[in-house]
Amino acid sequence: MIPILETLDSRYLTAQPVLDKAWLDTAINETLASIDAMLPRFTDTFPAASAHEGRYPAVEKVDWTEGFWTGMLWLAWEVTGDDKYRKVAEGLLDSFEERLDKQIKVDTHDLGFLYLLSCVNAWRLTGNTRARTLALRAAELLYRRFNATAGVIQAWGDLNDPARQGRMIIDCNLNVPLLFWAANETGNDDYRQAATRHLQQAARYLVRNDASTFHTFYLDIHSGQPLRGDTHQGFSDSSCWARGQAWGIYGFALGYAHTGDTALPELSRKLTHYFLNRLPEDYVCYWDLIFTAQDKAYRDTSAAAISVCGLAELLKQLPLTDPLRPAYLNAISLIMRHLHADYFAHNEDGLLREGVYNFGRDMGINVPNLWGDFFWFEALVRLSRVWTPYW
Repeated sequence: MIPILETLDSRYLTAQPVLDKAWLDTAINETLASIDAMLPRFTDTFPAASAHEGRYPAVEKVDWTEGFWTGMLWLAWEVTGDDKYRKVAEGLLDSFEERLDKQIKVDTHDLGFLYLLSCVNAWRLTGNTRARTLALRAAELLYRRFNATAGVIQAWGDLNDPARQGRMIIDCNLNVPLLFWAANETGNDDYRQAATRHLQQAARYLVRNDASTFHTFYLDIHSGQPLRGDTHQGFSDSSCWARGQAWGIYGFALGYAHTGDTALPELSRKLTHYFLNRLPEDYVCYWDLIFTAQDKAYRDTSAAAISVCGLAELLKQLPLTDPLRPAYLNAISLIMRHLHADYFAHNEDGLLREGVYNFGRDMGINVPNLWGDFFWFEALVRLSRVWTPYW
């Protein structure tokens, strides 16, 4: 069945103050000040995925998140032109090369998060040919995770592990751009076909009829038949994990930019309405969209920031005459203003307080998370200038 489009909540139809240059410049300068405070500690190591007691511990090559630090450095370099950010970002290429050489936790679809924001950026922005080579190596590893029968990229783990085979997760919407980039660089259309097929399967099986999303879905790798949807980080298999919904909003909109499939912006719109209609009074989502105010659940500011980036991408694709453009702009203004006023992390590591990494596994709860910081900064850059996405 085709997912429904909910009528957008009337509160988004009331005109909101625009995020003008003065507001954006203030927020960007505060963001840069926080990055500058962290910079001396993270020149040859990375901030951990989540802050602890107001500071990010230093880590090396242990998670899916290290690319978000280099992504923030490249954003800072683009905004300021200050080579101190470029120097650190390029210095960290050694770590990304070692990760490939020694096969350190590369059995994952998260190669897109890791190598788009580090190596592809270095190549696109500065012409660093070493970085291009590393990114193409990562893209080949990602391509090897594609199962042609199921039409999906396996999320995590050993490709021969029956418990993991045929499992896709909605986060991969932001990883497949690595394959689209590699196809453009090399002319190898196998990369493009794999990425396109995965997006098609994600749209078909990860999106429910009401335009909410599963976090994960399994397909039989021998027959291609759908098996079941469940969750890894949401409240339940039948609920809607907020960050997953945000990955869907953003990833399907990006999918249109890479494929030209006109069904994808409309799908992103449907996911957007479901998301916006379930935001609380301050427009910053709970970590799962099943919650309401009476549940007193934690927020996930990272999901809020990702949703803004997705909305901004969607707006690029909609005609100027689209009747809902003003409502989407109002939603962006409401989310960003509340994130800045109520959740910006002053005088501590991180940019956004009150993120949730993985509630069920007691990881990164009610603290800054590195991807939330990146997408907050990306949202500011997107809204303040003409900018070419890293995805």
